[in-house]
Amino acid sequence: MRRGGDTRAPGGASPTVRTDSAGRARLAVLPLLASIVVPLVAAGLRSVLWALAGIAGLALAAVGVWWTLAHTGVLRALGAVLSVAAPVAVLALYATFGMLGPALLSLGLWLLAVTAARTALAPRHTAASRQAFVAAPRTPWILMNPRSGGGKVGRFHLVEKARTAGCRVALLDAGRHQDVAELARQAVAEGADLLAVAGGDGTQALVAEVAAHHDVPFVVIPAGTRNHFALDLGLDRDDPAAALEALTDGVELRVDLGYAADRVFVNNASFGTYASVVTDPAYRDAKARTTLRTLPGLLTGEDAPRLRTRADRTHVDGLQALLVSNNPYGRAVDAARPGRRERLDSGLLGVVCVRVGNTAQAARIVRGPSSGQLIRLNAGVVVVEADTDTLPVGIDGEHVVLPSPVVCRSAPGALRVRVPRRRPGTRASGAAPDWPRVVRLALGRLFRGGRPTCR
Repeated sequence: MRRGGDTRAPGGASPTVRTDSAGRARLAVLPLLASIVVPLVAAGLRSVLWALAGIAGLALAAVGVWWTLAHTGVLRALGAVLSVAAPVAVLALYATFGMLGPALLSLGLWLLAVTAARTALAPRHTAASRQAFVAAPRTPWILMNPRSGGGKVGRFHLVEKARTAGCRVALLDAGRHQDVAELARQAVAEGADLLAVAGGDGTQALVAEVAAHHDVPFVVIPAGTRNHFALDLGLDRDDPAAALEALTDGVELRVDLGYAADRVFVNNASFGTYASVVTDPAYRDAKARTTLRTLPGLLTGEDAPRLRTRADRTHVDGLQALLVSNNPYGRAVDAARPGRRERLDSGLLGVVCVRVGNTAQAARIVRGPSSGQLIRLNAGVVVVEADTDTLPVGIDGEHVVLPSPVVCRSAPGALRVRVPRRRPGTRASGAAPDWPRVVRLALGRLFRGGRPTCR
C-alpha cells in the first residue's frame, strides 16, 4: 500500500515527469514526420531526386576539402573552388526550381525534431544532480598563467579577486620554465586543501593529476583560449571570475580522468595528422599556414602516418587520425550540444577514427558512420600503435612524444571538481536520438504493455 504522500508512478517516475517526456517525444515525432511530408508536398516523388542532388553536392564539397588539404598547387586551388561552388550550385538549383524554401523548412523541422528527441530522452538523474554540498576550503591555492587566453587573468582582475576570496596565488613566469605539477605538489605539501588553475586545458590537466593523486578538490577557472573542460562542466567561459564562486558557494562533482600512457588528459589525446602538425615549431605562431603546408605530406606522402587501434575488442587499422576523449563527445552535427560531452562520469573513453586516403573515400564520408571512413566507438581501454617506436601525441593541445604502443584508459571518478552551485551550462539535453524509443514514448498513452488501450 502506498503512503498518502507518494504519487510516483510504477517504476519510480512521477506522472508529471512521464507526461513531460511523452509531450517532448510527441514534439519530436511530429516535426520529424513534417520534415518528410514538406518536400513530398512540394515535389512529390521527385523530392527523392532533389535529396540525391543535395547529397551529391555534399559529396563534391567533401572532395574539394580533401583536395585542398591533401594536395598542393593547381589541385589545391581547384579543391578550394569546388568546396564552395558545389553547395552554392545546389542551393541555386533549389532556388531556381522553387525547392529552396521547402528544403530549408524541412531542415529546420528536422533540427527541431532532433533537439526535442534528445530532451525527451534526457536522464532523470544526471551527473549534475549527483553533487555534494561542501564547506568552503581553509587554505585554497590557485595557479594562474597571465598569458593564457590573450591575457584573461589581467583583463578580469583574477589575481585580486582570488586573493580577496582567500586564495594563495602563484603566477607563472613567462621568462623561465616552471614545472607546473611540482608547484602543485609543493602547495599540497604546504597545506593547501584545494587546488585551482586559471589557464588553458593543458595546464588544467597537469594540476588535476596532482589533485586526484592527493584527493583534494580541484577548481577550474576558464582563463584559457578554448576551455573545453570548463564548457562541459557548465562554467561561463565569458566570465572566468564567476568560477571563483566555487570557493564560497560551491558543490562537488566526481568526474573521470583520461590517461595516455602515464599522461593525464581532461579532454582528449589526438594521434596522427593533428599530433604531427603541432610538432612543427612554426605551428604556435602560424597555425593555419603551418597546417596547410604540412598536411599534404601527412595525408598522402610516403611518410604519412598509418595508425591502428584496439578499442576493447574492436580492431581498426589504416587510420590517418584518431581522437581519444575523456568520455564520449556528441556528434558535431548534433543540434542540441554540438561537439560536447553529455557527461564526464561515464567511465568510458570516446574514440573517433578517420580513415580517408583518397578522393573516393573523401566522397563517401558524407554517408557518415556507414561509410567506414568515420568510425565512432566507446571503450574502457584503447591501444594505439604504428610502425614506429614512438608516436607524437597532442594531449589537451600540448605536444608530447610517447613510446608505441600507447595505452589509453579511463580513471572513473578520480577527480573531485568543485564548481559554483549556480552555473549556466548544467541543463541536461539527453542522449543521441533513439527514434524507436522516442516513438514508443510518444505513443505511451495509446499503447501500454504492447496492447491498444480501449475505452
